[in-house]
Order: sequence, then structure tokens, then C-alpha cells
Amino acid sequence: MEGPGRIGRNGDSLPDKAIFKKRHIDMKGQSVHVVLSLEIKVDGHVRGYVGEKIKLKCTFKSTSSVTDKLTIDWTYRTPGSSRTESIFHYQSFQYPTTAGTFRDRISWVGDVYKGDASISISNPTIKDNGTFSCAVKNPPDVHHNIPVTELTVTERGFGTMLSSVALLSILVFLPSAVVVVLLLVRMARKSAGLKKRSKSGYKKSSIEVSDDTDQEEGDDCMARLCVRCAECLDSDYEETY
Repeated sequence: MEGPGRIGRNGDSLPDKAIFKKRHIDMKGQSVHVVLSLEIKVDGHVRGYVGEKIKLKCTFKSTSSVTDKLTIDWTYRTPGSSRTESIFHYQSFQYPTTAGTFRDRISWVGDVYKGDASISISNPTIKDNGTFSCAVKNPPDVHHNIPVTELTVTERGFGTMLSSVALLSILVFLPSAVVVVLLLVRMARKSAGLKKRSKSGYKKSSIEVSDDTDQEEGDDCMARLCVRCAECLDSDYEETY
């Protein structure tokens, strides 16, 4: 998303993409205008969360080749203030600020040869809310209409954290839940099959029949033994008397 247009020197509204003219004087004293184009794009609004790194995107296109004269400057302005603070400078090498609000928190994530002038902010806080400006100059292309990015940093809400936890839980536990459900279904089908066979009086296998026969014979032997013991006790009792 491109940033909002800015106001030119004559009061007209200018878009983020602007074309500027540079005047040259030829040998005959006649003035001619050579069109020099430098296009800069930023995200008009960026939302971030406390403690989570934020990227401020800035891209540019120049009609001239990139040289060591190319410069990039990022500035910051607090809400309701006209005072700006320089937080990053680039010319052949990156120079993040070493003082102020953003000390040791600005990192270079761009690539000038790819038209990228982006930076990132580490450990952002709500106090970082404000307006950020990205200015690029690549002589002879000089851009005076500087687009801006409005940054809003907030605490990550409970709903957002809950949704993240829920998503993680789904990814971790869903496969296990599927396996458990399949096992339960299989066990239920097996149990239902056994009950159905027991109710319908299914024919037992030879092994099951053999086991049942042995058990019945053992029970009969035990019963006959108990009867014989009782008869012996009765006969002894009669002989005594």
C-alpha cells in the first residue's frame, strides 16, 4: 500500500510517485528542462505488536545507476509534534542511530542494488508510535516529495494469542486424535462383532469345543469324587453305631 500524497511547494497535492525537472543552460543561453524521475514507495500504515520486530518497507526506482553517492535517510516524528529525529542514514554503508529512542534498535534490511531501502525496529513499544519518513537521493536524481509511514504499535490481544495457541494445538494434537479415534472405532467394531456372534449362537471352533469338553469332564469327575467321599463317611458312621 502506498503512502498518502504530500503537499508540494506551490500548495498542490503530490502523489508518492513524483517526477521532478532539473534545469540546464546550454551554450546558446537557452534554458531546457531535463526530466529526472525517482519513485519512492512505502506502506502508508503499518501495524505492529509490542516486542515483535517490525519491518518498515521502502522501495525506490531511479533513472540513474546506483553509485556511492546514493543516500538514504529515515526520520521519525512523534504524534502531534513537528520535531523530527534522524534514526538511520545510509551512504555506501548503514549508520543506524546510536542515541535517542531507537538506540541500538534499528537494523538495515534493504539492498540498494535491488531498489530496497527498508529497515526494521527491534523490541518495539507503544512509545514508538508515530510517523516515519524515507528519503532517497541518487544524484542526479533527487526526490523532494518524501512519503511517510504511520506506525501503530499495540499489545497483542488475548484473542490473538488464543487463536495462535489454538492453531498450534490443532497442528500438534490433530494427528494423535485421528489415530485414537481410529483405534476406538476398530475396538468398537470388534466388540460389536463378538456380541453379535454370541447372540446368534455361532458354531465354536474345534479348539473352543475341546476346551469346553475338558472343563465339563473335570466338573463331572469332581462331582463323582465328592459323592464317593460322602458315601464313605456315611458307611463309617453306620459301622460305629
